[in-house]
Parts: sequence; C-alpha cells; structure tokens
Amino acid sequence: MLFWIDTHCHLDAQEFDGDRSDMRRRATGAGVGHCVLPAVGVSSFDRVRVLAHEFGDSYALGIHPLCIKDALDGDLALLDTELARRKDDPRLVAVGEIGLDFFVPELNQSPLRERQEHFYREQLLLARKHALPVILHVRRSADRLLKHLRELAPLGAGWQGIAHAFNGSEQQAEEFIKLGFKLGFGGAVTFDRALQLRRLAAALPLSALVLETDSPDIPPHWLYKTAEQRGQGQVQGRNEPDQLPQIAAVVAQLRGVPVQALADAAWANSLAALPKLKGLLAC
Repeated sequence: MLFWIDTHCHLDAQEFDGDRSDMRRRATGAGVGHCVLPAVGVSSFDRVRVLAHEFGDSYALGIHPLCIKDALDGDLALLDTELARRKDDPRLVAVGEIGLDFFVPELNQSPLRERQEHFYREQLLLARKHALPVILHVRRSADRLLKHLRELAPLGAGWQGIAHAFNGSEQQAEEFIKLGFKLGFGGAVTFDRALQLRRLAAALPLSALVLETDSPDIPPHWLYKTAEQRGQGQVQGRNEPDQLPQIAAVVAQLRGVPVQALADAAWANSLAALPKLKGLLAC
C-alpha cells in the first residue's frame, strides 16, 4: 500500500462530530498515514492539539483570515503564548492557517483588508520568533502574500511551509517556490474545467508539490454537487482524508508519472516543508 500525508485537513470541523474516529480509521485504511490539522482561531487551538495527539497526527496554530472579523487584538498575544507553551510538543509543526483572502468582498475592503494584513504580518513575525514554518491561505492574494514574505523573511534561513490550495499563476508559483514554499494541491485539481490549475500540477517541479484534502472543504469532482443538483435532492458528498489517494491519482495522471513516484515525492516534500514531521514519521 502507498502511504500519504494529508498536509491540510480540518478534522476538528463540526461536520465530523458524529463519526470522527471512524473517519480517521477510514483514512488510515486508505493509506493516509498522517494528517496535519491547522487551527483557524484561538477557539480551535486546544481542539486541534488534542485531536492530533489522539490520532497520532500533527497540528498548526494560527488565526485564519476568514476569522479576522471576529478576532480580538489580544488573540495575537494568545497565539504567541500558546506557541511558547507548546514549543516542545513534537506535534506542533507550523504556524497556520494564516494568510490573506481577497475573494470575499467584505474582506477586500477597508477596514478588514488592512486588519487582515496586520494579522498576517504579525503572525509571520511570530513564526519567525518561534522558528516554525507557515501554512498559508492564498485566495486572490498571492502578490500581497509574497510582498510581506519578502519583507519579513527570516535572516539566513529563509521561509519554510506550504502555500495551501494554491491556485495562482505560474509566475506566482515560482516566486513561492523561490522563497522556500511547497504548493498544496487538492480536490480542485480534479475538475476538468480547472485548466490553469491542472497545467500547474502537470508542469511545476515535482519537488514543489504536496497533497491535501482541506476536508471537509474543497471536495473533489466525484463528491461535488452543483446548487441545481442539490436543489433536486442530490446529496453533496463529504470530503474526508481518505479521498487523498484518488486525488493523487489524478495528479499523477496529469503529470504522466507512476502514482508511486508521486507518493514518494509528496512524502519527501511534506517533510521538507514541515521539518518536525521527520521526528514523527519513519523516513
């Protein structure tokens, strides 16, 4: 059996409350040997940590840009405190999920646009302070994310981490790679209409790719139902980590490589992006 790392999944989401343990067992049965659980705000810090320890996974702590509207100024200090408190926890592997979201109209206007950038910069500084990689939320915001990354790059070592659910241009992809990031590909790449994303998945260096589900979000095409279909009573399939091998098969087909080659590369790339995984997983 091939073994996979789901580098981004929200196992703490309420969608999994009814069968979380069974869901995680299904993932293990499908070959998903490890999941990375990013927090989205201070209210989820304890939850992702406890679940990571329960399931033998890992976690990241951060404040998601979609949560900035309700975040308090003091949440940054709480994040700093929690990162310090958990510094010896081998399962804390990154600061995340952080970033910028300019897709949501309200977040792309004052004052929330500026507040997003403030929280993003401050969390980059915390990642630098605590010597942790970052897991980035990138949605119509790649150039601004890159600007702040260049300005705040750690001296000497540079950045490590993942640009999650990447969907930018080839030039933007190359810039993230130059800065030390891997690019996360998940369910969106399975849609035939995602032409640019599929071109990137096929053409980017194999050393730049990691795989993710972002479950329960961003379902692959075989689970997705349109609004019209849902209106007709068809049920939207629930995205879970066990979908990762099938997503990977699509990426391997796009690249024209054996699935084993992709599995080996994605595993090595994940460990390079999040180095503390090396202490948790057999290399």
